[in-house]
Order: sequence, then structure tokens, then C-alpha cells
Amino acid sequence: MFVDKVTVEVMAGDGGNGVVSFRHEKFVDKGGPDGGNGGKGGDVVLLASRNQNTLAAFRYQKLLKAAPGSPGAKRKRHGKSGKDLEVPIPLGTVVINNQDQVIVDMATDGQKTIIANGGRGGFGNAHFASSRRQAPRIAEKGETGDKVQLTFELKMIADVGLIGLPNAGKSTLLKSVSNAKPEIADYPFTTLTPNLGVVDLDPKTSLLMADIPGLIAGASQGKGLGVEFLRHVERTSVLIHLIDFYEDTAKAYTTIQNELKNYSIDLTKRPQIVVLNKIDGADGPSVKAKLSELKRLTPAGTVIMPVSALSHQGIKELLFKTSQIVKIERAKAKRSASKTKLPVLKLTANDSTWQVQKSGNGFVVNGAKIERFAARTDFNNTYGVERLRDILNKMGITRELERQGIQPGELIVVGKNTDQKLEF
Repeated sequence: MFVDKVTVEVMAGDGGNGVVSFRHEKFVDKGGPDGGNGGKGGDVVLLASRNQNTLAAFRYQKLLKAAPGSPGAKRKRHGKSGKDLEVPIPLGTVVINNQDQVIVDMATDGQKTIIANGGRGGFGNAHFASSRRQAPRIAEKGETGDKVQLTFELKMIADVGLIGLPNAGKSTLLKSVSNAKPEIADYPFTTLTPNLGVVDLDPKTSLLMADIPGLIAGASQGKGLGVEFLRHVERTSVLIHLIDFYEDTAKAYTTIQNELKNYSIDLTKRPQIVVLNKIDGADGPSVKAKLSELKRLTPAGTVIMPVSALSHQGIKELLFKTSQIVKIERAKAKRSASKTKLPVLKLTANDSTWQVQKSGNGFVVNGAKIERFAARTDFNNTYGVERLRDILNKMGITRELERQGIQPGELIVVGKNTDQKLEF
């Protein structure tokens, strides 16, 4: 089954906990702390692959979850890092977050991108040993891995897109020039999914051609097969607009052009070749009249060609012209990609900043850095809680709490997690 849009939950692995341990061996007096650090959680990594052509694998697999890191062990042994989850997806997949922002465009074969980072492992008590603190009983919890909801949207990467009303002859043309085997019949919407075919012009030149299912009036708003397949012509270098000789030429042309224009991206700006199809059996004057009508309708300079996909009449000329335009567009894209861009410097918020707010039964402390410390703190460990108090004091948060009138016994909640709280 062809699936080109799915929403999935992505969970990176949590980091492993550090441990509290002391060296205990015969004849070794006061061996000291030897608790190891926890392992890092696994990342979720996307891999763009030409071997994938649909997102059907995610139709029932809605959760992508990487392995967690293992906890540390005595003798300063680090926990094993969680295995990364590598997810192959079709070339041309765009990853979008729940704010409708594009995270990454997987447009290159073999491209790898981390979409969820695993949590860092917590430190064991051996990490906190110093000349002043020779027997620390502190160990950190591992950090939580990223948890996000993402949408995968497949937009085929093809040189040429075949567009037109249902039964304009797109599938017949694709079958006649490539190795593709699309379904062909004499009723509308025969093609229900986009088909790809490789067109070999000579030993060194080939074109990747996509047959887009038939569009109708209102397709850009979702009617018929609608907007679900318009996305597949976004990346094409050239659009071949097929018009059935026996249809109302003006209506067929304007209907498709309106849908291309009303799509979220104005696709009428793509280079187009307008093709009058099914001319086999038609008389010369009728063909000339139709071509003249198309010339009046199309922008100046538009290539207009008569062909018959069934009898191959005019097909070689069409492919030759298409190849010429594709080469020009490829060269433009290459020049655009080769232009050097000045680096864009983004000012990021200082993660050491924090805020203190009075709440119903105490105070709430927010801030990226202090929240990370709290998340790694084991609140069941007295020594760990005392360390967090020291951090609050060093960062100046305790002083601000006192300024706002905190009283002994009132609760301090760090971040949104109400389990991360301590008494003043």
C-alpha cells in the first residue's frame, strides 16, 4: 500500500543512573568511592534510502523508541550506552514537528539525521570525589531522552511530473517510455497512487518520471484525489501537462492551472510543457485549431506539442525537449546550491537564567540549567538533595527566594515536575 503521510511518536532512550558504591576488598582499607556513571540513552536516527518508496511501514508502527542506557556499576564501570534506533525512510521525506515547522528534508540518498537525542547518563559517586569530599554518597539519575511527535511527509523526487485531468493519458505515456507498469483503463481515477518510471534516452542520459493521479477542480482543497498528491510535483524540474484532444481544451487547461496556482506553493511557476495527447486518428486542421487555442491560453514561450502516447507519435521529440529543459533546471539548481552563504549567527538564551514565582503552596523555580540539575537529582537520597540545595545557593536562587519572603517549611518546586520539590 502506498502511504505518503504519517504521524509518529519518537522517544529517545533515557540515560542510565549513576550508582553509589565504595571499594570493598580484603587488605584495602578505606578503598574510597568507585560508583560508575550511567550510559547514554540511544538516539533516534533517520536514514534516507532509495530502497524505500512508501511510508507504509509506519502505518501500524506509531512509536519509534531507542534503547535506554544501562546504569553504572561498582569498580568505576560505566553503564553501556543504549543502541541508537536507525530508521530507514524514503528519499524525499520531509519531517515536520507539531508546530508545523520543517525539522529536516531527507533529500540525499544515505543522509542521516538525529531527530531525538538520548539522555545523558548520570554521574556515579566516584565522579564527585575530591580532596575535600572523599566519601561522597551522591549519584545522579540519568537524563530523560527527547520525546516528540513528528509527521513524515513523502514528496517524491522526480525530474518530470505528469499532470492532467483523469484519463488524459498520463499512465499510457509513462508505460510507453519507461519500465513502469501503471494500471490503464477507460474510466477516471485508474491511477490511485503516484507511479515512478525511469526513461532512458541514451546510455548517459535518463529521466525519472512521476505519474501523478488525475486532478479535478478543487483538488488543491482536497477534492478527488486532491492535495494528497499535489505535494509530489513540488520537487519536479519540469511538469508535462497532458490534455486529451477530445476534451474541452480551454476548460482542461485552466482547471489544472488553477489547482496548481491555489496549492500552498504556486506550482504554475514550474517549467511546463503542454501536450495535446491522443491525436492519432484526428485530422490535421482540428489538431492545428486545438494547438492555436492552447497557444492563446498559455504564457508566452510555453512549449506546446501534439503527441499520441498510444502510437508513440511525437514521443521522441517530447522526450528530447523535456531532457533539454531538465538539464537547464539542474544547472540552475546546482549554481544556486554552490553559492556560498554567510553564516547566520543566532543568539540563544543563556541556560543559566532562572525565574522564581510564588505559587499556591510555595515557590516555583524555572530555568534550563537548574531544571536539568533537579531532573538528575534522586530526591530519595538525602545527600543528593543537599547537593541541589548547594546549587540553588551558588546560583543565587536561595537569595531570591528569601527576598520574596519564603518561610521555613515552604515547598520549592523546580520546573513543571511536581515530584522535583524540597522544603526550604
